[in-house]
Amino acid sequence: MVTNLLRLVLVRIIFATVCFASVCAALAQGVSPASGPAEPPPLKPEELEQLAAPIALYPDALIAQIMMAATYPLEIVQADRWVKANKDLKGDALAGALEKNSWDPSVKSLVNFPQVLDMMSTQLDWTTKFGDAVIASQQDVMAAIQRLRAKASAAGTLKSTAEQKVMVEPTPPVVVQTVQAPAQVITIESANPQVIYVPTYNPAVVYGAWPYPAYPPPAPYYPPGYVAGSNLLSFGMGMAVGAAWGYAWGNCDWGHNDVNVDVNRNANLNRNINRSNYQGNFQNRTNNNFQHDPSHRKGVSYRDQATAQRLDRGSANAARAREDFRGRADAGRQDLSRGNMGGQANRGAAGAPGRPSASPGANRPTASPVPNRANPSPANRPNQTPTRTSNSTAFNGVNNDGAAARASSNRGRASRSSSSAGRSAPSRGGGGSRGGGGGRGGGGRR
Repeated sequence: MVTNLLRLVLVRIIFATVCFASVCAALAQGVSPASGPAEPPPLKPEELEQLAAPIALYPDALIAQIMMAATYPLEIVQADRWVKANKDLKGDALAGALEKNSWDPSVKSLVNFPQVLDMMSTQLDWTTKFGDAVIASQQDVMAAIQRLRAKASAAGTLKSTAEQKVMVEPTPPVVVQTVQAPAQVITIESANPQVIYVPTYNPAVVYGAWPYPAYPPPAPYYPPGYVAGSNLLSFGMGMAVGAAWGYAWGNCDWGHNDVNVDVNRNANLNRNINRSNYQGNFQNRTNNNFQHDPSHRKGVSYRDQATAQRLDRGSANAARAREDFRGRADAGRQDLSRGNMGGQANRGAAGAPGRPSASPGANRPTASPVPNRANPSPANRPNQTPTRTSNSTAFNGVNNDGAAARASSNRGRASRSSSSAGRSAPSRGGGGSRGGGGGRGGGGRR
């Protein structure tokens, strides 16, 4: 008895030790057993500069749209393909067609810049990682952009030209500062507000000696037809802001290091936009900062499980919508199946002359022309009203328990019995002859 008790105590001690070790291991990995996966560590400054390097020298207005649109990589691919398939759309035709697409407004705003869409679609891995960094912290990304601009300015490659205005200003004071702000802010604006030039450059060169060998910048993107010049920062043809730029509602707020969104911005560029459809996305916010909308993510996974759970509310709504759609689709298929069977039964009953239908009373069940396990055939559903009645006036009783068909079969048997008395053999199924009301399965001579 004592030995058994000692064994039980020893087993419990071992079990408790194992559980304690498991909890310690989970905590060491930053995972709380009760609350699920912990937030991942923030990206290092060198990682953020690596990601921001390809677009840090773009005009501010364009950077704001890219930051938002990068969080929806699948829609970027769709928009890039759409632009390439609709190169001839201009003016009102472009505005009307663009409004029919369900993409996020930031994605639509890039339609004016096929070079940018092509870059983001071609380098989709970069787009996804950059978008994930924006979701994690807009402020960290924008601070990295400012550090890169300072490097390019110090290297002598970032300066005002005929295409752009580069301005260096002191950092504006803010009440709450959660990210270390640079001593100065460098803004880049188009020299002509109606035309935006997209610079082309090699990120590994334009910022001077790259200080992070472990985190090299992405390979440069050169648009089709690009011809290298003597300048490290070159410009191609300027893009006139048009109908698509009516969706450009983002603006870089360097004072707070975030993207500010105003639905009414650029209202005069595209009057085909129903802006009231988008107001609901902003009316419940305490501020106008960009907030990622999971409904436009369209199944693309997030950087980590913690981010996915944090944004699960939007994902759950999207999943619920898909389930509702499936339910409506299934119901529609069932209704369609019922309608098809009713119509097929009527057409089958009104067959060619001299080929009467089989009698249900002759032990030959009517087969459903459209097999569907979830929906029994009309012959097994009493009082089933045919879907199509215009072609069934002579066979109105065919779906009413086969009453008319049995009556017709009985009259046929009576007629044949009176005309061929003494010659008829016993019926195996109670039906008529092969040419009468019953079929082979119902008896009669074969």
